[in-house]
Amino acid sequence: MSLSRKGFRFLEHTSDAYVEAYGPTLGDAFAEAARGMFEVMVDTSRVEPRIEEEVELEADSLEVLLVSWLEELLYKFDAEGKVYSEFDVEVAEGEVYRLKARVRGEEYSPEKHMPKTDIKAVTYGMMEISKGEEGWKLRVLFDI
Repeated sequence: MSLSRKGFRFLEHTSDAYVEAYGPTLGDAFAEAARGMFEVMVDTSRVEPRIEEEVELEADSLEVLLVSWLEELLYKFDAEGKVYSEFDVEVAEGEVYRLKARVRGEEYSPEKHMPKTDIKAVTYGMMEISKGEEGWKLRVLFDI
């Protein structure tokens, strides 16, 4: 797998959803983790970019930032009934880590979006965030 491209894949896990996301930038990897999370829940190929929203977060570590990012999107799904399929993410490193993102999607419709598996929570278990010569790779486990 070349990290110079971006994407995600599902990894084997006995009881939860385990996603590996990668990309040339940290923002790309965070965006792919979000795509992977929504693909666990719905058929993202059916999600149209009808609405656009901004998400801004900061945290003391990349691990906390990743969990906060995915929890924010999970909250928007659970509480606001929104699904997303497009993510433009920038992550700035400094004294604190800052995330700025534009997310695009639409109101959730079970008939249209073909529900798959409910995600209960984003976890820190088995989390990995690493930078290599070709880009960033991260792994995140979702409690289903």
